[in-house]
Amino acid sequence: MSGMTKQRVLIAEDHAILRDGLRSLLSSDEDIEIAGEAVDGREAVLCVRNLRPDIVLMDLSMPRLHGVEALREIKKVAPETKILVLTVHENEEYISATLEAGVNGYLLKKDATHAELLRAIKAISKGRVYLSPAVSEKLVEGYLQGRKGVRPKSTWETLTAREREILKLIAEGYRTKEIADFLCISVKTAENHRANLMRKLDLHNVAAVTAFAMEKGLIGE
Repeated sequence: MSGMTKQRVLIAEDHAILRDGLRSLLSSDEDIEIAGEAVDGREAVLCVRNLRPDIVLMDLSMPRLHGVEALREIKKVAPETKILVLTVHENEEYISATLEAGVNGYLLKKDATHAELLRAIKAISKGRVYLSPAVSEKLVEGYLQGRKGVRPKSTWETLTAREREILKLIAEGYRTKEIADFLCISVKTAENHRANLMRKLDLHNVAAVTAFAMEKGLIGE
């Protein structure tokens, strides 16, 4: 990577051991500077707003604000900041959602090596998109299946961004009043969003919401 402009990277990862490993790994490269670290989606957005890093290395399954929603907010507050996703999620739904939101690269934790991570950072710093081979394969499969007929929207895809945000917070154990305070909305509005998302997903209690959130990778990995 020698010769490229030094890239300021923000690490957004809620697992301390992985965050430490990524910091150590990236710090060893002379062309990379660690701009900061974030342990949840909300903090990632705030850090980007305050630090303006060149690149955000981001997990998708993080507390408080899920990675997909967080990266959408990051693109709003700092459209020039590039985002490289490093995650366990390899289904087409996640990949497509992040690409639509404007990410610049997508790597899988199970496959990514130190060398590939550096290649990805180098590629997106030059304005290219970097997808790991397994991710490219998933997109091609999805495209070919899509040509055979229009894929119907899943119930998950019918949720608004706010409903997804509230679903995640419910699954993390927050009560409606806490959610309202946290999101700076009225309790009535929070209750309405909660009722709408549960109706759309045909879920009838908090346990069902939590199970759904775990299945979607919104909480727990």
